[in-house]
Amino acid sequence: MSGSGADRDAGLQPERTRLAWRRTTLASSVVAVLALRQALRGSGAPVELAGAAVIALVWLLFLWVAHRRIRALAADRPRGLSPRAALAAAGCTLALALVAVAVIL
Repeated sequence: MSGSGADRDAGLQPERTRLAWRRTTLASSVVAVLALRQALRGSGAPVELAGAAVIALVWLLFLWVAHRRIRALAADRPRGLSPRAALAAAGCTLALALVAVAVIL
């Protein structure tokens, strides 16, 4: 067996990673919907509406990052996740959690 990366058999790892991104996207969608529901349940104050808008924007940004990654994993030899995309996904997750906590309080 040679040490060349061209001979590497990725097996089912890209498929498992793609499915993990889909599950994470679904979980993020559920969290965003519940946070939006909580934000819009109140009096309709401008702060609550601004929170709902931030939740929607963060959710859309996460969907964009996840969709790009899922499409990249469909290639025969997918590239690794870029640091920029990893930071964007982690930032979206953290921002969604912080806004959801702020809406609940």
